[in-house]
Amino acid sequence: MKNVEIDVIVIGAGVVGMSCALALQKRGLSIKILERKTIASEASFGNAGAFAFSEILPLAKPSLFLKAPKWLLDPMGPLSIPPAYALKVMPWMLRFLRSAFSDKFNKSVVGQASLMKFCESTIEGHIDNVGANNMLRHEGQLQLYESERQWLAERECWQIWERHGIEFEHLHSAEEIANLQPGVSSRFTHGTFTPAWRSIRDPFVYTKHLAKVFLEHGGIIGYENVSDLEHYPDYVCVVAEHKKYSAKHVVIAAGAWSHKLAKMLGENIPLETQRGYNTTLSSGAFDLKMHLTFPEHGFVVSKIGDGIRVGGAVEMGGLKLPPNYKRSEFMLDKAKRFLPELNSENGTQWMGFRPCLPDSLPVIGSAKNACNVIYAFGHGHLGLTQSAGTGELVSELVMGLKPSIDLTPFSARRF
Repeated sequence: MKNVEIDVIVIGAGVVGMSCALALQKRGLSIKILERKTIASEASFGNAGAFAFSEILPLAKPSLFLKAPKWLLDPMGPLSIPPAYALKVMPWMLRFLRSAFSDKFNKSVVGQASLMKFCESTIEGHIDNVGANNMLRHEGQLQLYESERQWLAERECWQIWERHGIEFEHLHSAEEIANLQPGVSSRFTHGTFTPAWRSIRDPFVYTKHLAKVFLEHGGIIGYENVSDLEHYPDYVCVVAEHKKYSAKHVVIAAGAWSHKLAKMLGENIPLETQRGYNTTLSSGAFDLKMHLTFPEHGFVVSKIGDGIRVGGAVEMGGLKLPPNYKRSEFMLDKAKRFLPELNSENGTQWMGFRPCLPDSLPVIGSAKNACNVIYAFGHGHLGLTQSAGTGELVSELVMGLKPSIDLTPFSARRF
């Protein structure tokens, strides 16, 4: 065996990569992170800040077949495909639509519920271990609907929540909604509240804090782009801009760029980029009591620091097309109508790349041709939510332990 320089190299310094590095470090291993840009420079910078453990339903669900045609015809709708990217994304979209059939959907729900339950069991211990308790919020989430018809369309979701022990309660009038969250337009007549929903004060600040803890405990972060991976039976060489690094194990947690690294190992994983947009408003923009979700419109309103973030929706636009910030403006205009007291001036716009697999499940497990390369990517809208749990599972795999949950649903071989 070659004299390796370090136990594990983690590629990616977003919240998933950082959580993996900390979990491995906690087990006494030497860790180096390689990041092509800066800490939390992509999806971990501008997400909604939610630990959305109740979100066990895949994006591709049976009701999608009723909604998708309407959404796709609206260039500002919750799901859009820019014409310049339509042909390229079509094979992925076909897989995505296939995932909405009941057999695939039910398997995805079971897998996601198992992962969410485990991730929820780890989060508060993880937050406590890194000294971030002051960043955690317990404020709940309120889903809002403009009619009884819209609200009742979610019955399947409620049934699944009940089966998996997720607590929720219904609101049946604008008055009940106003009592829970003042300032919501009376056009919203029904709602569903999930009280156990938690969030982090600011996902970027939180991920930077994780990096600080990692460095204080002897971790190393190098800012280099990885150009190749060379796999050997007992170690892996990572070819970066300035030199080659050797390690006993490599963890790929590079978000929307991860499939490019997997391809270096001869594995084609159907990872796509669901581009999300948001606008962050300054302190005092609105007195938000909890995370608000507008399911029919595909966006959320969340509290970030002392400000408000309005964002969401899905644009299948890949990594290279320029941002279309009209989407941010459109969501902000809607938010202003839905929350008439919202001060929507002087916001900061952002677009980020969510790494998504067709069935909404991440890839967690070893590479097909390299058992000492571990995948930890494809969490889509749930990277922050599943970060601590993913880190713990990755550390178990690296240590040769039996994983805490069955990882078969998350194997890259499922494709």
